[in-house]
Parts: sequence; C-alpha cells; structure tokens
Amino acid sequence: MKKITFKFSATTIIILSMMASCSEKYTSEVKEGITIVTNEDGATLGYSTESGVAIIAQDRYAFKDLNKNGSLDSYEDWRLPVTERAKDLASKMSLEDIAGLMLYSSHQSIPSGSRGYGSSVYNGKPFDESGAASSDLSDGQKKFLTDDHLRHVLITSVESPAVAAQWNNNAQAFAESLYLGIPVNTSSDPRHGSDSYAEFNAGAGGAISMWPGTLGIAASFDPELMKQFGEIGSVEYRALGITTALSPQIDLATEPRWSRFDGTMGEDPDLTTDLARAYVDGFQSSDGGDWGTQSVNAMIKHWPGGGPEEGGRDGHFGYGAYAVYPGKNIKDHLQPFTEGAFKLNGPTKMASAVMPYYTISDGEGEAVGNGFNKYLLTDVLRGEYGYEGVICTDWGITNDVKAVDKFEGKSWGVETMTIAERHYKAIAAGVDQFGGNNDMGPVIEAYNMGVAEHGAEVMRTRFETSAVRLLTNIFRVGLFENPYLDVTETSKIVGNSEFMKAGFNAQLKSIVMLKNQKNTLPIKDKKKVYIPQRYVAPSTNWWGMTSEEKMVDPYNLEVVAKYFDVVSTPEEADFALVGIYSPDGGVGYNRTDLEKGGNGYVPINLQYGDYTATTAREVSLAGGSPLEDFTNRSYKGKSVKTINTTDMQLVNETKKKMGNKPVIVSVKVSKPMVFSEIEKSASSILIHMGVQDQALIEIITGAAEPSALLPFQMPADMLTVEAQFEDVPRDMQPYIDSEGNSYDFAYGLNWNGVIADERVKAYK
Repeated sequence: MKKITFKFSATTIIILSMMASCSEKYTSEVKEGITIVTNEDGATLGYSTESGVAIIAQDRYAFKDLNKNGSLDSYEDWRLPVTERAKDLASKMSLEDIAGLMLYSSHQSIPSGSRGYGSSVYNGKPFDESGAASSDLSDGQKKFLTDDHLRHVLITSVESPAVAAQWNNNAQAFAESLYLGIPVNTSSDPRHGSDSYAEFNAGAGGAISMWPGTLGIAASFDPELMKQFGEIGSVEYRALGITTALSPQIDLATEPRWSRFDGTMGEDPDLTTDLARAYVDGFQSSDGGDWGTQSVNAMIKHWPGGGPEEGGRDGHFGYGAYAVYPGKNIKDHLQPFTEGAFKLNGPTKMASAVMPYYTISDGEGEAVGNGFNKYLLTDVLRGEYGYEGVICTDWGITNDVKAVDKFEGKSWGVETMTIAERHYKAIAAGVDQFGGNNDMGPVIEAYNMGVAEHGAEVMRTRFETSAVRLLTNIFRVGLFENPYLDVTETSKIVGNSEFMKAGFNAQLKSIVMLKNQKNTLPIKDKKKVYIPQRYVAPSTNWWGMTSEEKMVDPYNLEVVAKYFDVVSTPEEADFALVGIYSPDGGVGYNRTDLEKGGNGYVPINLQYGDYTATTAREVSLAGGSPLEDFTNRSYKGKSVKTINTTDMQLVNETKKKMGNKPVIVSVKVSKPMVFSEIEKSASSILIHMGVQDQALIEIITGAAEPSALLPFQMPADMLTVEAQFEDVPRDMQPYIDSEGNSYDFAYGLNWNGVIADERVKAYK
C-alpha cells in the first residue's frame, strides 16, 4: 500500500485543533482535588481526583464512570429518567450493597465526641488525642461506609459550616472510590432553632439562620411563611451537604401532655395540613420548582400520627408504647399526610420519605409498633393512599429493651423476637430502611429468612424494590452528578444576613400576646426595668446526662439594656420583666412508685402546683407489655409535682414586690399549660416557642406588633385535661382570663385587641 503524507500549515493545524475542541460539549477544571465538569445544556459533574473515577465522553457530553468499567451504564447517564437509572443500578447491586443501602446511620457529630453517646475514634484514638482534622472521617464512619455498605448518614452537631462542607467532600470522595460509586445521602433533624441570647442586627450572620420551631411558625397561621422557611432551610442544608431532612413532624398534637408537642404544628388538622404541604414544597422544590440541586428530600413523621399517646406518655419508652383513639378519630391524624404532604402544590408531588412512629396504634391492625404493622404500612399507606416513597423506621426499633423506662431499643409489640426477626417482620410489613442501624448483618439474616419462606427470586425482587425507592431519592437531588461543595461558598451561604433577617422576622410573627391589661404594652420610653433571676432545678435527660441547679438571668441583659435601663431592685423599677418556662410536670412514669408496689404510672402535670389525678381513668385503654406483669396502666388517685414550680412563685412574688407597677411575663411554652396560677399577677403575657430575647423586646417596645395566634388550646384546669380524648383536637374547656378573654385555638391580641382577621375566619 502506498503511503500518503499530508502536510499542514500552522494555520491549518490551529483550525483543526479548534474543530476538535468544538466537538466536545463540556469543559473541566480542578479545584482542591475536585474535578468539576460542566456540560453545555446538561449536568454539572464533580468527582475526586483520587477516587479512580474517570470521564466517559459520549455524544460529545461527559459522564462519570462511577463503577470504573470503561463504558457508560444507564445509571451513569444523567440524560435518562431517574427511575430508569435507579432500576439499572439496583439490578447491578449485590445483596450486601442493597442491605447497606437499607441502613440509616446512628447519630454522627462532626467531629465525633471522644466519649459518651455517639463517640468514635480516629486511627484508634479519641479525636482530641488523634491529631485528626475536624472534617476527617472517623474510624466508625469508614467502617460502616466500607464493611456495611451504608450510604445514609445522620449528622447532628457540626463544628462549623466550613467543617461540615469539608467533611461532606471527604465522605463523598471516600464513597466514590468504592465499587459502584454510590454517594452519601446526609440527613439532619431540625437544626434552625434560635439562640435566645444571640443579638440580631442588619449585618448579622451565624452558624445557620435562626427561626422559631415549627410550632412557633404555626402560630403565624401563615403557610407562605412556612414555605419560605423551607426554601431558605433547603439552601442552607445543601450548602452543608445535607440532602434529606428528617422533618417535618406533622403529628397532630391532640394530646396536650405529650413531650413532643413542641415539635408539631399544633392540634388543628386543617392548619397542620396546609403548613405541612408548604414545608415540604419549600424543602423539595428547587429553583425551577421541580427536583434539583437545591432540593432536599423531606422525611415526614410520624405515620399514622404520633400525637394521641395515652396519658401523654412518649413512645421513646415502653411506658408510652400506645397511641389510643377513644374518640375513634384516626382520620384527623392521617389528614396532614394524605391531604398535605402527599398532595403538594409543587411538581415534586409528595414527600419523598415517611417515618412511622414507635407507638402501637391501638386497634389499628396487629398490636405491634407502627414500623412492624403491615396493615398501616402496606394496606393503608401504600394501598389506600398510593404512597410510592421510602418508608424508614424511627431510630432503634429493632434493638433489644430490658425495661419500660430504659432509653434503649423501641421494639414495642415484638420485644420477644430476635433482632434479625424484627428486621424481617419490618421488611414484610413494607419498610425500606432501618433508622439508627449501622450493621447490615441483621438485614442479610432477614433476607435469608425470606428466602427460606418465599424463595430467592421473591426476596431479590423485594430488596430491589426498596433499593429503587432509596436510590431515586439520591438521584433526583443530583448527588450522582456532583455531591461536592465549595467550602468557601458554604461559609457565605449558611447563616448569611439575609437568611438571618428572614428568620428574625418569623420570630416576631410567632410571639403570641395573650394579655395586655390597660394597654400596658407597648412600652416605648426607655424606662427602668427589674428582671428577677430564674431558678433552674437539677435535671437528667433521656441520655442520662445531668445538669446542676443554678440561678440564671432569663434574658440577655446586654440586649435589654439597649432598650431599657436595667435596675437591680423592684423599688427602682418602672416595670418588671419576668421570663419563665411552661410547667415541666414529668413524663408519666416513676420508678419509685413501682418500687413501692404501684404500677409505676403517674400523671403528667400541666400546672405548676401539685396535682392529684382524682378524675383519671380507672382502667387504662391500652397495656400488655411483656416487660410488665399487668395490663392496667391507670394512675388514678396518684399525685405528682412539677419540676419548675418556682416559675409560678417567681411571677407571684414579683407581683407582690412591684405593687401596682406593671409585671410583664414571657413564657417559653413547650406544650399547653394551666394559666390560672399566674395570670392575675401579670399585666401582660407573651408566649413563644423559642425566639431570640431581642424579638421579645421588639414586641414589648412596639418596634413590632404582635400578630400570632394560639395553634392550640390552653386548658382551664387539669380536670379538662383528664376529660379530653387523646385523639380529638380542640376538645378542652379553654382558660378564661381576668380580662374575659378565652385562651382558645386561634386566639391572640394585637395593639387593638382580640385579632379577628382572615386567618381566624379560615381556621377557627
């Protein structure tokens, strides 16, 4: 064959080079070990230069070769529909891969603590001795990502936004280097609470924007405000690397004694439905409205509603294992899910994940915890309401428990099963994922149990079904394309002044004015104020951590001093400002009572003074735990004290000291309370669900007008609390104050008196 030689001029070579470069529709750059590839009119890709991932060029576009096989697989093709990609990847996954995908990690702090709950080590040493960077992966995190194939991680506290972002990049690079390159889906419980002592100004920034809790936002009666929170929260979450929110908590708060009341959106089904829809729309919708790079999966909780706990006891413990329906009213509890979170206004259509609560929903299917209840999960949730997303258990439901008052496992109704048997029962009930489990071993055992009963083909299909649901949530938020963060940008985004301002404005809209005798408020002049210190009793939390008794200033006095002259005695003052908490009346169980021959069950008190339950039920509606040798959990005739009865004394004693001078009381409420013990001593009463002190002062001075409404009733007394049904909303006799106002649902004052606007008409 004759050899033909071509000669090109320098100009021709340049033209050919330009033609070659123009043939590709992507560009790339490397920054801090991360390669960013930008496709023209397509997905932006990101991968670690050390993960072994390379780019596949096809049709002039770039794709990540995540499984490193040199060819473009369907799951790597960002042009394909998410469901098609998820099915392709699920089919390629080993049993171990899917079992790991079905795990959701225990709580992880960044960096991990050196000792106590959630602690871990770095290269075999506690963090403070290891020399590790705060953003490094702990030994435990490397293990569960590698050995247990886990890809869903729950983070708690982080040292700073920058550290969280760098940890994300480290975790994603580590996962990307492993077979199939499945990224980490990081999640968080709500983290936008307010630091009461923090000061706000126009240029204020913070670790994250500060908002009232969802119960506080609910007091605004404004779904658009809730949606704004979701939109801002999702931007901050994504900047931290968080792509799943373990929220919102849309349990209907029909039981006023429940310890998780303050995480809800109140007791009204219609208001909660509208707020739930707005929250999920805000978090899940990206810039264009559909799923995108600012979307955060919302895991709504707790199906079918954790609110109707018998006697107000909580399902984290065996003494609170039962949700009861004396009013035959599960329908209202389902509504925020079925009419709110499952019927979004935005194009994401429905919340992407659901978490059942720990409780046994008495009379609703088998007497087992909701995570094991096939009737509630498969027949009702999937069958009747057509839910297609992920079902993830609450944390620790498959673990062992030894006593009803121990904070251990929460395997209610299946306590006598093995851990593996509990996993199998939950999978058979319809569960896709196990919260708080880093170990894939029991999931593999459950699979083998299923093979023995149904055969390998059935179980493989069942596991792939869950895998597709789980992968769908990872694909549609863009993690397979680019899970990496620009650490510098994270520091600019999270807690920026614009977001802080929005949160502060929401705080102002969450404060309810209950009383304003003779128009005590606003106080516009820089008058002299007396602020008595508050006594805080010693306490022990769920994890066994104790705190000592102390005297505290209830407000940031430096902030108050910018508005008023703070004086040290009542005699000097023009008015007093008292800050207290709502009554902390216990959890409904007392081991001392058990040791003295009782059943351990006692009342939960919503008043400051001692309470004896003379009108309680003779026989409890539910019971029968294998950890107890009786079924009647009644506490009738028993008495209980309140931990912070000194708050009542503080208000009343301050009134005596002040004489005829005004006493303004602000109450941080975590649940409804009986106001009869303090109301007459207060000239004005403000309540809030977690705000900065400055927001309260802005209301007191008239810089902002109170506009919030009660999203729940305040009971007249404990008699009406005992008479109400745990599952029925708004069925208590409200307290009527000395001004003649009823502290009912949708009640609140502004400067002109009782608010009677469109919000009240819409919901009351």
